[in-house]
Amino acid sequence: MIEKLKAVEKRYTEIGEELMLPQTVSDNNLYKKLMQEHKHLTPIVEKYREYIAAEESFEEAKMLLSDSSLDKDFKELAEEEYKDSKEKMETCFEELKILLLPRDPNDDKNVIIEIRGGAGGEEAALFANSLMRMYTMYAESKRWKNEVLSMNATELGGIKEVSFMISGDGAYSRFKYESGVHRVQRVPETETSGRIHTSTVTVAVLPEAEEVDFDINPADLQIDTYRSSGAGGQHVNTTDSAIRITHLPTGVVVECQDERSQHKNKDKAMKILRSRLLEAEMQKQTEAIAGERRAQVGTGDRSERIRTYNYPQGRVTDHRIGLTLYKIDQILNGDLDEVVDSLITHYRAEMLKSENSEG
Repeated sequence: MIEKLKAVEKRYTEIGEELMLPQTVSDNNLYKKLMQEHKHLTPIVEKYREYIAAEESFEEAKMLLSDSSLDKDFKELAEEEYKDSKEKMETCFEELKILLLPRDPNDDKNVIIEIRGGAGGEEAALFANSLMRMYTMYAESKRWKNEVLSMNATELGGIKEVSFMISGDGAYSRFKYESGVHRVQRVPETETSGRIHTSTVTVAVLPEAEEVDFDINPADLQIDTYRSSGAGGQHVNTTDSAIRITHLPTGVVVECQDERSQHKNKDKAMKILRSRLLEAEMQKQTEAIAGERRAQVGTGDRSERIRTYNYPQGRVTDHRIGLTLYKIDQILNGDLDEVVDSLITHYRAEMLKSENSEG
């Protein structure tokens, strides 16, 4: 591992020098690429240098303690330094193991989130709206931008389905554990007997696919236009601005009728299509990998129940890691960090276990 860290530090220094060169500065793509790599290596190199400093203090204290002529007070100081630097080395070493784990190449990407009401009719649609609000409030707390790509609303303020994009550095790394079935248990406002209903909502999280990530052959697309229809007759358009794109080889269909302009709807629909096709490709690759790797934090399968929101008890439970928090209001108001951090910690621990068993 130390050899690996030395190589990382060497590469880090090289990038620093390359970034100063006039030809690098004038090449925007190269500059961006190197800055990104530099940013990823920074925490590893900083932690490695911390480890080296602790190791030097440890060796120094060890040498002092081997000196029999050392007076009592000085010896106590050296013993304390020996103990502290040894602990520091151990902590840094464990943190470095995590920092050296393979990165998900999609972690820095923007993210497209698709939410669909499942079992439970209007109650599921209302909860789909609550989940969208939770995610957009979380995005706002991170100063990330969000944009609705396509929405099918109900007359009572619920959402049958919605696709929206969250743009920000590292958005995918924070949202990727949200894929799956979210279950809600609460008494609907329309329920007179006070009976608790259980409804489900499906969430899919896709990394935004750039054109370079996924090349789509225009000949594979069937594009239909139609007249958009809003909920309850609102915003009904009199022109054929709504777009339906069918990717013929896979049968994936994307519809978008959010904008008044056909051109904008087509752009948004293409964004969703590209990301769905990229995700299907990633899914194929994932399935080709050994099962235990896939079982790290569930399978990411959308049919898998991942979390329950129980209103009467004020409780949110993540079933993958057995985490229960009694702060449903804060969570639904976008306070998701505790849940996300716990999932990331669990996921990294599983990866470490898997790395060690393979190593």
